[in-house]
Amino acid sequence: MELVKVVAHYANGKVIKGFVGNFSPNKDRFHLLSTTDPVSGTTEVLIKDLKAIFFVRDFSGDPTYEERKVFLEGENGHGRRLEAISIDDESFVGSTLGYDPKRSGFFVFPVDPDSNNIRIFLVSSAVKKFRYL
Repeated sequence: MELVKVVAHYANGKVIKGFVGNFSPNKDRFHLLSTTDPVSGTTEVLIKDLKAIFFVRDFSGDPTYEERKVFLEGENGHGRRLEAISIDDESFVGSTLGYDPKRSGFFVFPVDPDSNNIRIFLVSSAVKKFRYL
């Protein structure tokens, strides 16, 4: 099982960071391994409590980086282009292979290839506004 870095943002604003190896969009929960103690520090995370799960390159990222939120001419993504606005007014621009508001969530591949986010799992109940571009 390959562990990947994730930052889980709860709908209530809480944020936790760790490693995950068992995430599936078809399950209602996953286990997050602590960044400080991956062996014994495990937290069960319920999808219904989240806004989004960010699959990241680095836990710190670059707070000064301005992520691009528009597609360049001729640029192709992974699937259909979209913009989603979360319940806390965060804007997500990228592409998705499938969006169905009846599912627990969907993956967004950010438009900016230099983003710290490799992909984002947006929880459907935390999406206030959605549109295809």
